[in-house]
Amino acid sequence: MIIHTADIEKMDKLQRVQFATTLPGPKPICLVGTRSITGITNLAPFSSITHLGSSPLLIGMVTRPDIVERHTLKNIIDTESWTLNHVTAQTVKQAHQCSARSPAETSEFDTTGLSELRHEGIIAPFVKECPVRYALTLEDLIDIPSNGTKLIIGKVCLVELPDESYSSDGSISLVEQGSLASTALNTYFTLTEHSRLPYAKAQKQ
Repeated sequence: MIIHTADIEKMDKLQRVQFATTLPGPKPICLVGTRSITGITNLAPFSSITHLGSSPLLIGMVTRPDIVERHTLKNIIDTESWTLNHVTAQTVKQAHQCSARSPAETSEFDTTGLSELRHEGIIAPFVKECPVRYALTLEDLIDIPSNGTKLIIGKVCLVELPDESYSSDGSISLVEQGSLASTALNTYFTLTEHSRLPYAKAQKQ
């Protein structure tokens, strides 16, 4: 099968979204925790998450066009604070429900039964049930004119994870903690480590 631009443009909206979000392959799925300036907490699942550098440790995520009210985006702009909480098999159904469109005055913590966790000095809420969670402060917000999306760039300011999941080489055992990946709007994958190879160096001729 060969699919051209014209074929993609002819797809129904939902079909095109499913195709576009599946094409890059599985991506990390996290619940983004934010708090409004009036104190209302919000949770939303995001899979458009990637690291942008390690010094400083920057994480980027893409938000959809703000042609409708985007509570997560507004809260991040207003407070410059948010958290990323790894979704697991134990929280995936609740995390998926957080994608439903709710009024701004409704907290997804209340509608899903997930538990809010706070850390001193961090405005945004963490999800207690997620074993790997971290907080960010807003570094930059970049408009992407070609499709109206925005790249949100945050600096990691606090990370919380189980002691046994952290290795002395800096790696985190996401398989052990049950972190999931996702494609499309509703498909989730477990992680299995395939192999671990040594740092690649150019071979001498």
